[in-house]
Amino acid sequence: MPGELNLSNLKPAQERRDRKRVGRGLGSGKGRYSGRGLKGQKSRAGSHSMRAGFEGGQMPLYMRTAKLRGNTSADAMPIGPFRTYTQAVNVRDLEARFEAGEQVTPEALKAKRLIRSLRRDVKLLGVGELSKKLDITVHAASQTAREKVESAGGTLTLLKEPKVRKPKNLKRRPEGRTAPTDADAEPAAGDQEAAEE
Repeated sequence: MPGELNLSNLKPAQERRDRKRVGRGLGSGKGRYSGRGLKGQKSRAGSHSMRAGFEGGQMPLYMRTAKLRGNTSADAMPIGPFRTYTQAVNVRDLEARFEAGEQVTPEALKAKRLIRSLRRDVKLLGVGELSKKLDITVHAASQTAREKVESAGGTLTLLKEPKVRKPKNLKRRPEGRTAPTDADAEPAAGDQEAAEE
C-alpha cells in the first residue's frame, strides 16, 4: 500500500464481489429458472426456512409417536396451568429440627430452611421416625405421616381439605332403583300356565 493515500489510489480493503443477478436472460447463465432448477419445493420462495420438525407435509415424528401419560408428558393431567406443586417435608426432618411441644407451621419450616417458599403447598411425608410431640399445621399429609404424628402424641391440622376421589367404572343408577334379581324376572309362559292350574 502506498504511503500517501489520495483519491487516485483509494480502493477497498477487500476485493469487491458483485452480487448474483438472476433472471436476466439465458446468456447470463442465471436466466430462465434462476439457478433453482425445475419445479418442486426447493424452487419456491421460503423453502429454505422451514420450522423445526417439518417433514414436507407428512405426519411429523412428534405426532406419530405415542402420547405417554404421566408427569413427564405435555398432554398429561394435571400438567399445565392446572397442575399443583407441593414441597415435601419428612417426619425425620421434624425430628431433627424441632423440639418437643413446638408449633410446626409453613412459616416455621421456612425459618428452619426445610422449605424454600411459602407460595407452594407443604406436604408432610412419613419417611423416618418421629418421637416428639408436635403440633403440625401443613397443607397435606400422607397416611403414614399422620399415623406417626398421632402415635407420638402430636396433632396434625390440614390447611386444605383432601379431595374425595370418586370411584371409577361404576355405572350410576337412578335413586330408588336396584339391579334386577332372578326373583323379579317374569315367569315363563309354561310356568304361568302351570301356576294357574
